Amino acid sequence: MTRGVPIPETVTLRVPFRIVKRGGRKEMHLPDGAATQRRPDDALVKALARAFRWKRMLESGEFATIAELAEREGIAVSYVTRLLRLTLLAPDIVEAILDGRQGPAVTLGRLMEPFPLGWKRKCPLMTSSDRNGH
Repeated sequence: MTRGVPIPETVTLRVPFRIVKRGGRKEMHLPDGAATQRRPDDALVKALARAFRWKRMLESGEFATIAELAEREGIAVSYVTRLLRLTLLAPDIVEAILDGRQGPAVTLGRLMEPFPLGWKRKCPLMTSSDRNGH
């Protein structure tokens, strides 16, 4: 099989994108409408794994208190407490994080902030139908 046009040695491909910092690392953002394959956020996945592991350790009686667990892990009690709150996320949110479908606003730093007093009104993770109680 022969071709009428020779294949060039160099092919130039232009893809418009921008670099943004997210959670201390750089990510490439493609233009709106471009198909992207999301990857799970490693920091979020690791934090979820630690939180659920610590919860299991506390529930099993391996550690009697959060302070005891924090001392054994060599980290601050306040950090353990903030991370344990991740175990209170709805299962569909946890699944979205593990699948990399959580959206750019969902970062570890943001999830470790105190929950808002008006949770249903302010929660960025909930859909508008969830906020309205449907």
